Amino acid sequence: MRKQTIQYTSPLDALIAVAKRISVYENQYQMNSEDFYHQYNQGLLSDDVIFIEWANDYRHYLALHQELEQKLNDVA
Repeated sequence: MRKQTIQYTSPLDALIAVAKRISVYENQYQMNSEDFYHQYNQGLLSDDVIFIEWANDYRHYLALHQELEQKLNDVA
């Protein structure tokens, strides 16, 4: 499987794109990402490719969210 690199014009655009992907996982597995990530890190879920991608997307989401929150705090 070949990885695709996507470049976004802003962290907000990236956050929206990642949130959309996360929403698909949450709907498919009927679990919110926070609960999924906790279970995944505890080793309670398999290392299927879909779970690895979900975990990576969730980590990316958290990092983007933190970056945007920091920028907003710097402006205020």
